[in-house]
Parts: sequence; structure tokens; C-alpha cells
Amino acid sequence: MAVNKKVVRFGPFKNAVANAVQVDNIIYLSGQVSVDSTGNFVGLNDLTAQVRQVYINISDVLARFDAGLENVVDETWFVTEIAQVMANFREIYAVREKAYGASPATTQTLVQVAGLAMPELMVEIKCIAHL
Repeated sequence: MAVNKKVVRFGPFKNAVANAVQVDNIIYLSGQVSVDSTGNFVGLNDLTAQVRQVYINISDVLARFDAGLENVVDETWFVTEIAQVMANFREIYAVREKAYGASPATTQTLVQVAGLAMPELMVEIKCIAHL
């Protein structure tokens, strides 16, 4: 049986990966990184700036489904230095809370990885949202 899905592709990586796929009322977002809509890297050596850009990108993807951060139910953060995240927890989570407009009602997993797609990247966030 074929799955009824909506696939969204835009931005600098559109030929390599879908930004998100919707199946029924669930939206699966690809990991979002700190690259703006024209492909420029944002936040060299600045984890807080990278997190801010990632949430901008997540919001842009969700908008293509007439959704927003309020629809996110799960986040997985992939980071290159978990100690840096924990040392700057208040500042980083203030950016997260500002993006959501409140303390988010989401689950979250934080995972340290050896590296991400580009050496400048410090964080990648993958989400699942429900409509």
C-alpha cells in the first residue's frame, strides 16, 4: 500500500535531502543546521548563534505545512561538544524558549557526535511535529 505523504524541498540542500516529509498528521523534519536560506554559514564558533539559526530554519520548514514550533513534540539535538552545551545551558535554552515563546512542551534528546556534515557545525536539531 502506498503511503500518502507530502514532501517539502527548498533551500541550499534541496537536491540532496527533503527538508521534511508529512505522513498523515505527522511531520518529520530532517536535521536542521546553522545555514541560512542562501547557503551561508551562521555563527562560526558561536553555539548560541547556531542554535538561534537552527530554530529559524525549523520555523521556516514548519511554515510550509501551515505549522509552527507549537506543533513540535520531539527534538533530538546532535552536538559536537556536550560539555559546551551544559556549560552554557541557561543561555542556549533561553534561545530555545524564546523561539518557542515559552518553555516548550516537547521531549528532547541530547547526543554528542564525533562530527556533523560540515566542520563548522556545532549543533543539528531534528524534530517531529504533529498537526
